[in-house]
Amino acid sequence: MAGVAPFTTRRTVPASTARATDEMAMASDRDAEIRSLFQRHPLFHSLTAAELDDLLAHARVVRYPARAPLFARGDPGGQMIAVISGRVRISLTGPDGHELILNVIEAGQLFGEIAMLDGRDRTADATIVEPAELLIIDRRDFLPFLARHSELAVRLLLTLCERMRTTTDQIEDIFLLPVTARLAKKLLQMAAAHGQPGAGGVKIGARLSQRELGGMLGVSRESINKHLAAWQKAGLVTVEGGAITLLDRDEMTRLAEGGELPFVPPEPAERAGRGRRPVM
Repeated sequence: MAGVAPFTTRRTVPASTARATDEMAMASDRDAEIRSLFQRHPLFHSLTAAELDDLLAHARVVRYPARAPLFARGDPGGQMIAVISGRVRISLTGPDGHELILNVIEAGQLFGEIAMLDGRDRTADATIVEPAELLIIDRRDFLPFLARHSELAVRLLLTLCERMRTTTDQIEDIFLLPVTARLAKKLLQMAAAHGQPGAGGVKIGARLSQRELGGMLGVSRESINKHLAAWQKAGLVTVEGGAITLLDRDEMTRLAEGGELPFVPPEPAERAGRGRRPVM
């Protein structure tokens, strides 16, 4: 069950107790973390402190356990959601149960803008991947704020355009690129967005399981595992504790552009073709 809390937490507890002091400090830290999240986001970074307070005045914080469904495709929309902590999977599921993962939303990211703007039904499913704390702003509160800040409306349009381009690229890759190129391209994208450079290479900070990677690329977990094992043997990547480190970005770029290596496993069953469904 989701737990709901207001954005600004006020508790009537004895101020003399250590517990009250700790709770007040935790509430203050959380409020500061939420403000920092919005201040870092390209959509809201130019807002003043007063404008940010105005935006968050009607927000609420909701906590969800792992694997909880957040909403389903076709559910009523009307909220924009920010991930304070945890992760949320955005996906589509076919009649046969096969799932295409469109995105995994990490802490510090927003989603739900489309249904929030037009007030229509959700276009995909959202599931909590791990225990999450979400900040929710309702459409009835956000639209008046948007009307008072025209520059924010322009940035929101640009954000939605970028998201549409990303989704189009993902669908195009699934149907036009072989598995090797798809996986190499996705790892390069993740390294650019979440990479942590080190002496041995670039460690990908995003926590995606092989199942999630397969769901995003429209292939099986087993196919992802085979490719990563082959690339690790060739010295292109390392996989330790689920974390992937790119050791040779130049060679990975060549693979993403359609190059092949003799040790890459055959993939006739995994190539996207006309009428093929993405699989987990």
